[in-house]
Amino acid sequence: MAKAQDSAGELIAGRYRLLDVFLREEGRELWHGEDTAFGRPVVVTRSRAAGHRGEEPPEPAADRILRTAKVLGPACRGGVAAVLDVTEEPGFVWTVTERPPGAPLSELLQHGPVDHVLAAAVGLGVLDVLTAAHLEGVTHGELGPSQVWSDERGRVTVTGFGLTASADAPRLTAPSYASPEQARGEGAAPAADLWALGALMYALVEGRPVVRDRGEAEATLRAVERLPVRAPRSAGPVAPAILGLLRWDPVERVPEAVVRESLTRVLRQNFEEVTPPEPLPDLFDPAGDHQPRGAEDDGARGTGHASKGLPVSRPVLLGAALVVTVAGALVFASLGGGLDGDDAAASGAAPSRTAAGAPSAAPTAAGTPSGRTPTASAKPSPSPSASATAGTALPSGFSVYRAPQGFSVALPKGWKPVETQSSDDLAYRVTFGASGDARTLAVTYSTQLGPDPVAVWSALEPNLRAVSTGYERVGAIRPVTYHGMKGADMEWYSVVGGVRVRTLGRGFLIGDHRGFSLRWTTPADEWDSAADRQALKVFLDSFRTGTE
Repeated sequence: MAKAQDSAGELIAGRYRLLDVFLREEGRELWHGEDTAFGRPVVVTRSRAAGHRGEEPPEPAADRILRTAKVLGPACRGGVAAVLDVTEEPGFVWTVTERPPGAPLSELLQHGPVDHVLAAAVGLGVLDVLTAAHLEGVTHGELGPSQVWSDERGRVTVTGFGLTASADAPRLTAPSYASPEQARGEGAAPAADLWALGALMYALVEGRPVVRDRGEAEATLRAVERLPVRAPRSAGPVAPAILGLLRWDPVERVPEAVVRESLTRVLRQNFEEVTPPEPLPDLFDPAGDHQPRGAEDDGARGTGHASKGLPVSRPVLLGAALVVTVAGALVFASLGGGLDGDDAAASGAAPSRTAAGAPSAAPTAAGTPSGRTPTASAKPSPSPSASATAGTALPSGFSVYRAPQGFSVALPKGWKPVETQSSDDLAYRVTFGASGDARTLAVTYSTQLGPDPVAVWSALEPNLRAVSTGYERVGAIRPVTYHGMKGADMEWYSVVGGVRVRTLGRGFLIGDHRGFSLRWTTPADEWDSAADRQALKVFLDSFRTGTE
């Protein structure tokens, strides 16, 4: 393999032009770059190569990084930077990635500390990626502020997975964020990633790392191992999560689920402090459908027409604080234009070593909402494509909402979470709507699903029939492929408050008995309206699991 160059204007792998260095830290150097084949911006990272321990020959760094990217691409959809190419030279590894949205946290830290709400929002985004990676058996091991990017919407992207050669390899970069066990040379484990997350949040609220860089990596690592953690002064309600993550003994660090609950509570409390509650009733049953209401409720809502005023419940706004706060607080210097979100790679010749897991245009759904009403001929239902990416411009009146639970979706103006339910097994349902709008979207995350989405809907149908007035299924339950994942669609009619509504349910699996379902409900006589067709298409095109 040809030796890579390290000066502006030179090409990496004969294709990626180095432009300028925008960050240097211990063991790592980040360059703005350009993919000369497609004229797109990239980030080129030069990292110190991992050493080798044991008698077995080491796996080439390029193979290891690309293999890791292949695993994490589907698991952390949009939450990890797509790896385009990897090139090795003696002692160093060059990794070429799509340019993540926004800028790295190292840029943000140059502007001083941030408030605890932003720290909680960023921490929750990083936690989502780490949790998904750990479920796939992947540990980061080198997490630092240059490898966490965030944009003005609060979307978090993590880079640098696969850099460590093995679980027992010593840390090579950003020693101030190494865990004590890494400082002792014991290698990386999921608990080390949790320490690094705590150290990142500590730096965000305090404006400096837990352990200052001593100039030499060995001196910094000795300080990490020996010095006690000084309690943060500006962390506010995120202090318990930070200190729980920064426990010296890895066995005593708080679990990921506990950290998630703590950070979510911070965001919820912040939003409730700045947003007046809406006096809307709680009318959702366990099956996720509305219960009938009396005529007096339509009058209270000021609609005058039941078909335009299906009631919704009082908001439990867990996540809008993330969007509002991050949009205002992440005002720091952008590192230039780049791909937005999940943009697919441009078509053309493949790079010399391309990650099979790099985000690309998702397959079009094999099944699309269809069927006819039993009483009258209907136009074809919307045919939402799964190929749109986060970089696609949204129609006027829509904006991306990032839920603290880890998913994101584009919503119409004025829409908010109007009901949030959760269970002890970490399953949850978030229902979105707006006062005066008859339509709703329910997002359900489940942790105990079978391997066949069609069978999952079939098993749920008796419950739907039992609790829904006027239940009637539309057509067959149809298998679909959604964003590359195995899924199924089911449509049905029911009657709510005397109004006939139609629901599309799209369920899909994300692995390990886990999955999501999206339920779009609208008055049946408006199902084929232009506004409803557009809304459904935007929902299905924009929905992302994780922190896409």
